[in-house]
Amino acid sequence: MPVPSTLLSAVPSLPTNILRSPALSILLPITCGTLIGYTTNKLSNTKNIYKTLRQPPFNPPAWLFGPVWTILYGMMGYSSYLLSLKTPIPSKYSAIYSLNLALNFLWMPLFFGLKRPAAALVDMGLLTAVTGVMVKWWGEVDEKAGWMLWPYLGWLGYAGYINAGVGMLNGWDIKGTLKRAEKKE
Repeated sequence: MPVPSTLLSAVPSLPTNILRSPALSILLPITCGTLIGYTTNKLSNTKNIYKTLRQPPFNPPAWLFGPVWTILYGMMGYSSYLLSLKTPIPSKYSAIYSLNLALNFLWMPLFFGLKRPAAALVDMGLLTAVTGVMVKWWGEVDEKAGWMLWPYLGWLGYAGYINAGVGMLNGWDIKGTLKRAEKKE
């Protein structure tokens, strides 16, 4: 799937000193993901909302999301570090990574903050497509960097299924779940 170079040239790249540092490249997505999750949870009562939603079959327990995302963010970050050692910065590789992080970090506020599962599913579809391109491009430059993204791509497919299932089972409107969640407190 080709990504127009004009699109990627408009996407700012992360700074070289972050991408070329193994610790910073790992900590950046973990820290940002954690802060967004924490903030969205505090502002939107995500834990109680999640409990009140009708869930599709094979939905994991809520406690599993934090550890899985932490591992995936760490793998993504280390993969970006490996790639940065073999490519110039900025480049299409670092730009697509920045786009990927932006789409990833947008999902939770869309789904839980704005309570828009349909918009979150569109975001998830774009995120999955961009990740597929990353797997291909990064794997062509550094095989290990590409392989390290496969678990992330697989999890996004699964998360897309959960997002679609929750949307369909709840009539694509989860705003009413806030009232049900508040009653549980």
